[in-house]
Amino acid sequence: MSGHGDLQELLRMFTSRKVPMMAAMGHIKALQAKNLRSIEQIAEGPLSAVEAAISDAKLAKSFHTACKTHGKKATKRAAEESTSPTSKKPRLEPHKRDLDYSSMSAEELESSLSLPLVEDEEAIRKTTLVTNRAPLVLAFAVELLRFTMPEQPPSSRLSLGQAVVSANSRSKAISIGIEKAPPGGEEQVPEGQPKVRVLGREIPVLKRSGYSWKSDQLEDEATGSTEGPSKPESSSSGEQKAWVASQRLTSRASTFVAHAASLSSPSLRTGLMSGLMTDKPELETATHNAWALRTSYGNSPLVQEASFDDGESGCGKFMLQTMREADVTNTLVVLTRWYGGIMLGPDRWRLMRECINDALSSRRRKSTLAGEALWGLDPENKTPSLTTVGMPIHRPEGARNYLLRSFGTAAVDGGGSETKRTLTAVSDERQENLGRLLGALRLLYKSWAGVLRKDELDRRAWSWYVSVRPDVEAGPSGWGAKGHLNLGKILDLRRAEGSAGAKKLAES
Repeated sequence: MSGHGDLQELLRMFTSRKVPMMAAMGHIKALQAKNLRSIEQIAEGPLSAVEAAISDAKLAKSFHTACKTHGKKATKRAAEESTSPTSKKPRLEPHKRDLDYSSMSAEELESSLSLPLVEDEEAIRKTTLVTNRAPLVLAFAVELLRFTMPEQPPSSRLSLGQAVVSANSRSKAISIGIEKAPPGGEEQVPEGQPKVRVLGREIPVLKRSGYSWKSDQLEDEATGSTEGPSKPESSSSGEQKAWVASQRLTSRASTFVAHAASLSSPSLRTGLMSGLMTDKPELETATHNAWALRTSYGNSPLVQEASFDDGESGCGKFMLQTMREADVTNTLVVLTRWYGGIMLGPDRWRLMRECINDALSSRRRKSTLAGEALWGLDPENKTPSLTTVGMPIHRPEGARNYLLRSFGTAAVDGGGSETKRTLTAVSDERQENLGRLLGALRLLYKSWAGVLRKDELDRRAWSWYVSVRPDVEAGPSGWGAKGHLNLGKILDLRRAEGSAGAKKLAES
């Protein structure tokens, strides 16, 4: 494979010749098959070899010539950059169509989704952006995930970040009356679907089974945090409090649902169940809330069991038997029933078993997310995705395009910053602004990552966003409106000696 830098440059050389991104990827693979893996190898190779890989003779000749002159241009650019701090940076091109993930290697996919980054504090402080709130949320989320979920590749960060933006925008639209809440509430996915927490919001996810990638740089900045937002917060005893639920099943007016949670000691059952009833008060209205638990003693084969029918005759013992069959330990299951007034006979055992097994399966899915690359699911999208086993996702290339085009420069003295300028110049400016925004966010998160747990960093990140987001009118009139953001405000939130913003947040 070509190196990361060469791959980026090869893609740029093709796309600058009006070659679509997917076609460019195909040409690069064809060149690699001919053992032409780098710009230098292509430049030194014969034109006939390039033409054999690229069927378009005119394109092959132009590309071969470009590779030959690339070394000279690179040397010239390096000399110019050494004397000019404001030299032009390579332009990142947006994607004009959906990528075919199945035909791309991990390196190719992640390289095609690169984002600009500028960490020059002086340049950052001088920058005032004009933008609306949604892309700013996306930028906050994408950079946050580098620290809270460093195992996630850039493509996953973009997908998860866009999922947060979509969910947040949907909630906002409903709250201000622009949209109506869907029947049955805002949630559009099964209750047992695995979720992770990003910027304080639970979003449904899909595992990218078998996907692996290697970052070019170690994520050193993320090592200071100890608990990720994708994992439940821990109590003082270290007990996980994340409940997962089964689907609700109804038969002859009776409704059943089961909830399962991790449990390391029977003494913690009361607290866990109290938390469940607090989070879901509708369970208190049920006719029965039976429960069963099984806990182990370290490496000992002994298992402690307990159960309670709560008026549902035989339910506790039945739950324990179902848990034994599933070989489940260190787990608490609560089975809830709203009795409809009609005896179900033997059918109630079938309904209870289905609910219990569904809750246990959901818990296993949730517990195995750690370390897996994820997609953010898009419940609003009704179009199946062939690359995700028919499940709709938030596509990372769309999120990247959104970021690249969303951050203009604030007008000076009432004049338009983009007046009488070419589209290319405007695009370059927005790309530079995005780089400075991401740089400011990275410096902010890096300053706190060593002292905050990952879940706490996630919580703080939302409050930081709220403190710097552009001011717009409240209600429908402010929907999608743009405002100003000076990036120095983000830098002032860093954990630094003498920083008023940092001190204030540290005390909160």
